Amino acid sequence: QGRAVEYGGGSVQAGVSLNISCTITGIRFDVYAVGWFHQAPEKEREGASCISHNGDSTFYEDSVKSRFTICRDNKKKKLFLQMNNLEPDDTAVYYCVAAEEYDFCLLGVIRDNYWDQGTEVTVSL
Repeated sequence: QGRAVEYGGGSVQAGVSLNISCTITGIRFDVYAVGWFHQAPEKEREGASCISHNGDSTFYEDSVKSRFTICRDNKKKKLFLQMNNLEPDDTAVYYCVAAEEYDFCLLGVIRDNYWDQGTEVTVSL
C-alpha cells in the first residue's frame, strides 16, 4: 500500500511560481502512473495532472494547462509539479497519488490511502 508525503506548499502572491514535490513509498514507483489532484475550499477534489510510469504520457486539466509541468524521477521515487503564473483559483490542497494504470489516474480511480496528507497552496492577489 503506497504512502505519499508532499512537500513545498505555501502562501504566495499571484503571478509567482512554486514547485511542489512528493515521495511515494510502499510501491514499486517506476511501474505506477502518478499524478497530482487538488481540492479547493468547498469544492470537490479534481485531477490536475497525471504522468505515465515512464513519463511518455502526460495529462493536464484545462485550468492548469500551459502553466503547470509535471515530471518524475523514478530513481529517486519522486514526483514534481512546477506551477508557474499562479492564480488565486489555484488555491487548494494538492495531493500526490499513484495508480496502477495511467487511465486510473485520468479517471480518478485512486486508493484512499493517498488522501491523508496533501500540501496546501494559497495564492493571493
